[in-house]
Amino acid sequence: MNDRKLAHVERIAIRWGDMDAMGHVNNTVYFRYMEQARIGWFDTLVPQEEAWKGTGIVIANASCNFKRPINYPGTVEVRVSVGPPGGSSVPTYYELLVENDLYADGAATVVFIDMQRQKPVRIPERIRSLLS
Repeated sequence: MNDRKLAHVERIAIRWGDMDAMGHVNNTVYFRYMEQARIGWFDTLVPQEEAWKGTGIVIANASCNFKRPINYPGTVEVRVSVGPPGGSSVPTYYELLVENDLYADGAATVVFIDMQRQKPVRIPERIRSLLS
């Protein structure tokens, strides 16, 4: 865990429609919260004129450990941490908190891609320096 670096924090309002018939936020929405935080993080890494045109990201895998059910109303704080980057990928880690209590954690391997070719590319040095 000590090789992880906090990279981004995203605050997301819990919507009424995020809940399911069980009366709590549906488990698939936890992945949406992580996705929104990941996109917010990516948008801070890549200049706007390049993001999603020249350089993009996809995920190779994703996981979530559900600790407690999230309920409406409230705000989820998603903390995104990154591990050491590889050639074209970087491990990302997520903590979902409500009022400073941990409700879930997860991980995803993010792969940098050339948007035109839809193929993995080496993480650009400018971005790599921000990850280290």
